[in-house]
Amino acid sequence: MSKIISVMRNAISVLIASMLLSSPLVVAEETSKAASTVEAEMTQAMGSFPSMMQVFPEHLRAPAWDMLKARSNPNAAIPAKYAELVALGVAAQIPCDYCVYFHREKAKMLGASEAELQEAVAAAAHTRHWSTVLNGADIDIQAFKAEFDKIFAYMKAKAAQ
Repeated sequence: MSKIISVMRNAISVLIASMLLSSPLVVAEETSKAASTVEAEMTQAMGSFPSMMQVFPEHLRAPAWDMLKARSNPNAAIPAKYAELVALGVAAQIPCDYCVYFHREKAKMLGASEAELQEAVAAAAHTRHWSTVLNGADIDIQAFKAEFDKIFAYMKAKAAQ
């Protein structure tokens, strides 16, 4: 009986070891299939597979593509054109020439006017300006919030009149 138990333990050990050793191969194969699917989908959607994705780690391409697609979802709370204008403002502040080009062109493709592009960048610059002033002056954040809670309450009450 103990010999049977010993053989069973060895068989189970071999089975577990083979599963553990083969799982990276399965994952690598799945990753490769997912990367191929992403390349095909992006080529279909854009006419080519962008170099930024070619240099991106293969195992991260599918989630990155899913995120890019999700940003243009018609059910998004922020319409795609406005999301691109927000992204343009952020890109201008980082600053990232690649991002500025991409988000400016995509916003234009989605119907953004030159005035909207300019305002998105100006809004980002305005925010950066006051961030610099407030942080540089070391304004207490809690005092700032309390002050502006009163200001907003006043403005809401005045608008309701």
